[in-house]
Amino acid sequence: MRKLVAEAFGTYALIFTGTGAVVINDVSGGAITHVGVALTFGLIVLAMIYTIGDVSGCHLNPAVTVGLFTAGRFPGSQILPYFCSQVVGAILASLTLRIMFPTHPTLGATIPTGSAFQSFVLEFILTLILMYVVLSFTTASKEAAALAGIVIGAVIALEAMFAGPISGASMNPARSLAPAIVSLRVEPLWIYLTAPIFGAIAAVPLWRCTHVQTRPFPQ
Repeated sequence: MRKLVAEAFGTYALIFTGTGAVVINDVSGGAITHVGVALTFGLIVLAMIYTIGDVSGCHLNPAVTVGLFTAGRFPGSQILPYFCSQVVGAILASLTLRIMFPTHPTLGATIPTGSAFQSFVLEFILTLILMYVVLSFTTASKEAAALAGIVIGAVIALEAMFAGPISGASMNPARSLAPAIVSLRVEPLWIYLTAPIFGAIAAVPLWRCTHVQTRPFPQ
């Protein structure tokens, strides 16, 4: 239960601050800027890794959970509970933003500005890179693992900074699902529910080719 509460709270914090930055940037006439939004996503993930990483692993993302399971680094029995915790935390965050900003049309939902193909490919590759970095820290030395929050947060900020204007740089089905449901903007949602999952799974064979393997979790 501690792990599930931590995942729910961590995902709530991610969606509240990340999509909240998008909303506040809109209503303030661009005061935060696109760079500020990207940094907000990276910084909150950095903070949560060091806050709840020792409790739940700080997935905050169904795609990361699937990727870790595929790599044998996460038990299959916990996949569904983690999914539920992440989605509940995300939806609660979007509901909070709806109460605060009742007239905002999207609540920070990820909506492609280019073609669906562009956004699908971007989300696939962005998540592959993110998942590869995450998996790399599962076999890192203790000294290297201490930098996990900084590196993963930096990767998220970097990817959001350059790809955000086209696809929204979600890399996270829960991040896209919650504002889409609460704002009723579900048209492009299929991209963000599928591409990150496929990208996370595709990162696993690449990681296996380049890193020393350790004993997997029991399934």
